[in-house]
Amino acid sequence: MAQILFVRKVVAIFIFLFGCFIAPAQTDSSHLRISLITCGPGEDLYSIWGHSAIRVTDTTTHADRVYNYGTFDFYDPDFYIKFVRGGERMQYFLSVESFQSFLSSYREEKRSVHEQVLNLSGEEKITLYKALINNAKDENKFYRYDFLFDNCATRIRDIIRKHSDSSLVTHQVLGKPQTFRELIHVDLNRTGMYWSKFGIDILLGSRLDKTAQNEQTMFLPVYLAKGFDSTYFQSKYLVKAKAELYQSSLAESDKSFFTPFVAFTILLVLFIVFAAFKNKVVLTSLDFLLFLSTGLLGILLILMWTATDHALCKDNYNLLWALPFHTIAVFFVRSKKSRIKKYWLVTAVINILLLAAWFFLPQQLNSGLLPLIILLAWRSYALYKK
Repeated sequence: MAQILFVRKVVAIFIFLFGCFIAPAQTDSSHLRISLITCGPGEDLYSIWGHSAIRVTDTTTHADRVYNYGTFDFYDPDFYIKFVRGGERMQYFLSVESFQSFLSSYREEKRSVHEQVLNLSGEEKITLYKALINNAKDENKFYRYDFLFDNCATRIRDIIRKHSDSSLVTHQVLGKPQTFRELIHVDLNRTGMYWSKFGIDILLGSRLDKTAQNEQTMFLPVYLAKGFDSTYFQSKYLVKAKAELYQSSLAESDKSFFTPFVAFTILLVLFIVFAAFKNKVVLTSLDFLLFLSTGLLGILLILMWTATDHALCKDNYNLLWALPFHTIAVFFVRSKKSRIKKYWLVTAVINILLLAAWFFLPQQLNSGLLPLIILLAWRSYALYKK
């Protein structure tokens, strides 16, 4: 009798231990494997921040598809008009293609492809898969694109959170708080796209200088991948396996010496040379071109603020130096009227105050503007004293 009891205990212990190992496998009957795909940066500006997509593999049907929220119709004849005006006109959509086709396109561009297999239950996978299929229908696939808050990366973050049965917790993605502008500067600086950075810093206003919260940092694919790596639930991590599917073979581009700072420093020196030689004819022509171009830029910034739906173009402090009124005042550079002279004095004061308050502004202005603003302050004062 004692032997029988002993055998029963051994068998019970064996079943218990063996069951601990086989139970997880038995609970997932979905036959689905869902992954986050992160693609490395490309050579063009639109691809410099990388890309994110969802891969769904069905081991029963052998289907292997990629769900891509970053698709837009480049062949739309009104694409550029919609892009400039933004808002509801600028729509992206969820596209579906085979994984091999997706991978081939990134291999052709020599961009890396990284996979993170998600640790989801069978039910969560089925629910998420059904949601992706529903989102991909013609009546559901379009959405209003927003660079910071609604893009290919944030859509993935949100749909996985929405269809997870557990409360997902993400550790801090960044070592220290950073603004949205600082985050997008990282890749622009790394690739030496200083002129693109300069253009972005001029067009996008102070709303880009808000500190990105932990969840918000995942608007960029690289931080979405880092966020998923550090996300956990019920003492388990969201990512259970990782693989490098294709290693980038893009060569590091040479960083140009001719940055905006260098360009405007050369322009400043050019003005100094003609002023030293007291060449009034050339100097007057240069003043005309300088203030006309900055005035026209100011008009563009006003239009981007008021005539488009791009929220990031609003509240732009670049209008402190790119004054639209220059387009009128420039035709009176030789005038000695009191009102005109006062205008140039006010312009000089504004630019001097802008330089003094440089590090205290709500908006981080591009450092390449420093020699230009010095030039504007000097030439404004020179026209006042003329």
